[in-house]
Amino acid sequence: MAGYVMTFNEIESLVECAENGVYSTLVTISDNNLPPNEQTFADFTTMKEGDNIYLFNKRKIYGIGKMVNIQGDCKFLNFPEANSPKRFKLDQISDQALLSSDKWGQIKNKYKELRWVCTFEPCPKFFKNGIDMDAVLQSNPSAFKMLRAFQQLSFIKIDDKENQALKDILLKRNERSINGSSLEEIYQNRTEIIHNEIESKITKVAGYHFRPQEYYNSSAKKDGLFKRETTLEIALLNQLTRKDKETIDIFGKWDYISRQVVASPFKPISWMDKMDVFGYRYIENYKPTVSKYLVTELKKDIAEMKDVDQLLKYVDWVNNEYAFGDYSMIQSFLVASKFPNEVIEHVKNIGSRKYTTGLRGDNVSEEWSNVNLVEYRYNPKAEKVEFILVV
Repeated sequence: MAGYVMTFNEIESLVECAENGVYSTLVTISDNNLPPNEQTFADFTTMKEGDNIYLFNKRKIYGIGKMVNIQGDCKFLNFPEANSPKRFKLDQISDQALLSSDKWGQIKNKYKELRWVCTFEPCPKFFKNGIDMDAVLQSNPSAFKMLRAFQQLSFIKIDDKENQALKDILLKRNERSINGSSLEEIYQNRTEIIHNEIESKITKVAGYHFRPQEYYNSSAKKDGLFKRETTLEIALLNQLTRKDKETIDIFGKWDYISRQVVASPFKPISWMDKMDVFGYRYIENYKPTVSKYLVTELKKDIAEMKDVDQLLKYVDWVNNEYAFGDYSMIQSFLVASKFPNEVIEHVKNIGSRKYTTGLRGDNVSEEWSNVNLVEYRYNPKAEKVEFILVV
C-alpha cells in the first residue's frame, strides 16, 4: 500500500494524533473568497483505506498506522462547511467539528483552521521509539525518493516501495515491542472511542463526505474550462480514485496514483521537476509486480509544443528510474483544453522512442509511441469533468 508522512511542530500534538487515530493540518484561510488551500485538498483526495500513516517531528519518524474507513471513507470534511472560503471561529462550529485545535484562529498575521481529517488505527502499534531521518534514509537508500524531497510540506505521499522500506526500519527497530502492551514502548490506543464519536456525528448530520464540488464551481468558467490548474488535478485524481467509468475508459485503472511526484535528479527542492499525476498498476493477482506506469501532464489552457516536450521529459525519467529501459511499461497523457494542429504534428514528429529489449543475442528493437492527447470540459450538471480522447 501507499504511505503518508505527516509533520508536527510539537511532540504533544503528535502523541494526541497517534493515540486518537485522527489527523488534520492547520490551513490558512485567506480573504480571497476562494475555497481553502487547494493544494492540501488535492493531497487528501487519493487517501484510501489500507494506506499507512507515519508521524514526523524534529528529525524523527514515528509509526505505524493504517487508514481505516468510517461509513465508507477514511477522509472527511471536518465540518459540513469546511470547503467554504469563509472563516469560522471555533465556537461557531465546535459542536460540528470532528477535530479541534487550541491553535484555531489568528496565528501572527494568518488565520488558520482545521478543514479536513483522515482516520487511522495502529498497525500493529504506534511505537514511542521514533527513528531519525538519517537512519531511515540510510536503511534502504535506493527506495527513498519522495522522502528525500520532504521540505516545508504538511505531509507527503510515498509509493509502495518507499512505504515498505519505511515500515521495515520501524519494525526492525521496534521488534521487541510488536507484541507488547507496555505504555513505556507504545502509545495508548483510543481510536475505537474517537472513531465511534466521529461515526455518531457524520451519521446524524449530512455534509461531512469528502467532495470537490466547491473547488470545481469556484474555478469553472462559462466555457467549462478551469481558472486554476490544481482544480483540474483534483478532478482527475478524484475521478480515478472513485473509479468513474468514463474517466477509466480513457486513462485506465491504477492501483497507485499521486500528484506532484519528483521527476529529476536530486538538487535544491525549489528547482526540482514534478509530474502532475503519476501512478502504476500491478499485474492482476501478481502484486507487487508492476504492469504499467502512468505519466500525466495537465494544462488548463490550450496545449503548446513545449508541453509535449515536458511530458516526454517525464516519460524518459520514468523509463530510467522505474521501468529500467522498458518504454512499453509507460502510458502517457497530456490533458488540455484544446490541441492545435501544430501540437498534434509535434507529437507525431517527436513522440516516439526506440529501445531494445532482450539480452545478448536475443536483442529485439522496439518503438514506443504511447502519447495520448485528452481534452477536458467541466459539466456543472453532472458535477464532474468530462474527458475526450483526441489522439
